[in-house]
Amino acid sequence: MSTLHETAERHSRPAPAPRPARPSAEALAALRRVRWYQRPRWRRLGTLTAVGVLLAVMTGEQGSGADLLFSLRTTFTGTALWAWTAAAVALWAVAEFGTVPRRALTSGVRAAVAPLSGIRPALDRRPRLRVALVVAGLAAAVLLPLLFDRSTNQVLVDWVGIYVLLALGLNVVIGWAGLLDLGFVAFFAIGSYSTAFWSGQLPVEPPFVLNPFLSIPVAMATCLLAGLLLGAPTLRLRGDYLAIVTLGFHEIIYLVAKNADAVTGGSLGVFGIPHFSVDLGPLRHTWGLDPLDYLWLLIALITGLVLLFRKLERSKIGRTWEAIREDEVAAAAHGVDTVKYKLMAFAIGASTSGIAGAVYASKVGFINPENFPLLYSVLVLAYVIFGGMGSIPGVLLGAALLAYLPHGLKDVVDQKDRFMYLGALLVVMMIYRPQGLLPARRRRRTTGPTRGES
Repeated sequence: MSTLHETAERHSRPAPAPRPARPSAEALAALRRVRWYQRPRWRRLGTLTAVGVLLAVMTGEQGSGADLLFSLRTTFTGTALWAWTAAAVALWAVAEFGTVPRRALTSGVRAAVAPLSGIRPALDRRPRLRVALVVAGLAAAVLLPLLFDRSTNQVLVDWVGIYVLLALGLNVVIGWAGLLDLGFVAFFAIGSYSTAFWSGQLPVEPPFVLNPFLSIPVAMATCLLAGLLLGAPTLRLRGDYLAIVTLGFHEIIYLVAKNADAVTGGSLGVFGIPHFSVDLGPLRHTWGLDPLDYLWLLIALITGLVLLFRKLERSKIGRTWEAIREDEVAAAAHGVDTVKYKLMAFAIGASTSGIAGAVYASKVGFINPENFPLLYSVLVLAYVIFGGMGSIPGVLLGAALLAYLPHGLKDVVDQKDRFMYLGALLVVMMIYRPQGLLPARRRRRTTGPTRGES
């Protein structure tokens, strides 16, 4: 009976599900196969074609309020679109398939830069020569503005000098510590409003009024404290999450400055911020409307910060930032207090932005929340990436070039289109030299143009 019962029970059980068949080698190879349009060569073709279309729109007819589609209609029905697209495709074809032109161009560039390749080793062997070149560069930066007109010097102060300061501070946060900060201009605003407060121009009276020169260290301390308050609860986040938090911080500062009328003056802003002045016995000088005084002050501040940051980069703190940037998990596994050092980078970068805010507020004499939009944070980030993240010379060069570019194009490009040229330049730069104009030495060894596969 038991045998019959076991047999019946065995027949009543559901049949086991068939095992799924293993995929064949051909199927696995098909999954790994990269489609032709996914290869870097054809991606570059699509990007350059898009740049050609963008340039056709940028150089086409201007739109009007009466006909909003007039510019697009004339651009996409004329010959300029085909000319720009053909030029982009020709550039791509020469770069990808033109072996002879490409080799000739490469050899020509190498021959042109060959004398420059020995400059850095020679400077490393001769520190006196390096010091002499630095002194000559500073002398040129001080004396050349005497040959420029007032409007050019105004641009060099309000845009180039201020943005170089901001880029130096952001380079500490992004280039050295690897922290993505999208709200960096918020500290710039805090430094400016701190200067306005201690000069007695805000609706809230300070306990005592400071000379604007003395407001620089106070603005630094205020922004450093703001960086600590923001970073302490948030720097355990990474990547996109940290970027979103810093973006929210910028919006908080912007909205507080705009809506707290009894504290910041609201949308009307702050008027009458005094210029810098020095009154130390026989040494008396007041910065006025002449931009040269502020330009020389900015050159002195930038020079001092560059010297300090070079020492910091080569110190234990700089090497620790580099370890965190390259691999935070490995750095923490080796006993590095990553939150402490990231907080330090955040605070130092914020204090540098405070210096820029104090100088800017004293220079223009008037600030309101619209002086600190989110666009400026994105621009400073683009300047750092364009010059070379982690490289002090690269950041100086990238910020100076791109900050002056919109004003250098004012006579040939409509004001509405200047930032489109900046965007097109950044796109081409990221395709062919993503490491930046003057990358840091370590990044130059580890990062190269993404032109590998075909």
